[in-house]
Amino acid sequence: MYSGIALLFKLFFRIFGKAEVINKEVLPKRGPFVIACTHTGWVDVLCLGATLYPLKINYMAKKQLFDHKFTSWLMKKLNAFPVDRENPGPSVLKIPARLLSNGEIVGIFPSGTRATEQTALKQGVITIAQRAGVPIFPVTYIGPNNLRELISRKKTHLIFGEPIHINTNEKKERKYYLEILEQKLISVSK
Repeated sequence: MYSGIALLFKLFFRIFGKAEVINKEVLPKRGPFVIACTHTGWVDVLCLGATLYPLKINYMAKKQLFDHKFTSWLMKKLNAFPVDRENPGPSVLKIPARLLSNGEIVGIFPSGTRATEQTALKQGVITIAQRAGVPIFPVTYIGPNNLRELISRKKTHLIFGEPIHINTNEKKERKYYLEILEQKLISVSK
């Protein structure tokens, strides 16, 4: 189902204004790695998935999206897994660790919520990448946030930043790497 939806949205984005994709060549041809993308609405999730296809992303998503039977089924078909942001448990680290150890790609929206303002990035993305020993690729999405803006052909940009390699042997604090990620997300959007 993931493939069918990705192809459908690839076509949809071509019809309603192809996204300008910048620096995608920095991405490896396969996982494991973490994608850390800005998050301003549901369109960025679909645009990112369609742009990276045939690579498949396993999305970390808030657990409320799994509350209803249909949306839960759909989210699982789109390779999303639930995270309780208010009471994060061991699964917050275990699920992405298992996926990354299987060579897969994990997509995280480090602001933790849809936001148009800069919000403090969550440290989870650093912890996950550090424990798995994989790079983080920062991605900035600039474009439509809803169906009306998408149909009106609002300009869309998806900008890939250079990878962040976290040296697991160094004693640098997560805050150091978080600042690097934040700087890269801001710099690629300019």
